[in-house]
Amino acid sequence: MIIYVILVIIIFISGTFVFVSLRKHLLRILLSLEFIILSLFLLMFIYLVSYNIEIYVLIIFLIFMVCEGALGLSILVSIIRTHGNNYFQSFSVLIC
Repeated sequence: MIIYVILVIIIFISGTFVFVSLRKHLLRILLSLEFIILSLFLLMFIYLVSYNIEIYVLIIFLIFMVCEGALGLSILVSIIRTHGNNYFQSFSVLIC
């Protein structure tokens, strides 16, 4: 069981590293966020199964994961439609 927890922590740290290092590309940011959320889901699943707690909380967490993914993709589509690409260096918040 401890091996699974260590594996999930490694997955979380690698997702966080990708999120911090590749900040200019919006699609990579969204993918790394999904990777981090997936690792949190696995960690919650391991915890709930090991202590025999009901896993209905995971269904609610999955609903929030899907809503976060849909919101991220809609933001990505709107940015691509207005600016032409999904790089953060091509547009600025200060210049409107």
